Amino acid sequence: MSALTLCAVTDTSGQVARPDLLAAALPVHRQLRPGLPATEAAYVEKMQRIFGYGARMVVACLPDGKVAGLALYRVYENTYEDLRLYIDDLVTDEAQRSMGVGSQLLEQCETLARVNGCRYLVLDSGTWRTQAHKLYFRQGFTISSFHFTKPLLDA
Repeated sequence: MSALTLCAVTDTSGQVARPDLLAAALPVHRQLRPGLPATEAAYVEKMQRIFGYGARMVVACLPDGKVAGLALYRVYENTYEDLRLYIDDLVTDEAQRSMGVGSQLLEQCETLARVNGCRYLVLDSGTWRTQAHKLYFRQGFTISSFHFTKPLLDA
């Protein structure tokens, strides 16, 4: 694997600091979330709303500037884990999987969690993503709960 550079797409206030990297993240992000907008303008607009709700993004870049992976995360406090860094999305480009990109992004998230005084690093993962689960277990994650969802189609 070529050397990766981890770059923050957003600053600490959630403003897009690297619009070039946000745009470059779109095809990789859609590999995990195919429901994201397909056009750059609509993706940027959606992500700016999400950043406004507290999310932040870091990308892993190859030497040629191509995005190899990304982590979308947020730091917040709740009643059962206190301060936590929650990873909304963690995805590695299909062509770069099993080459350490995900591990480096997780390590960066853990560093950010520690810097922010978080007691936990947390994520959810689809039950079918067994390869990703192997990575999470190697990184020291455990299955601590079930995640329940109820669609509100009329909302």
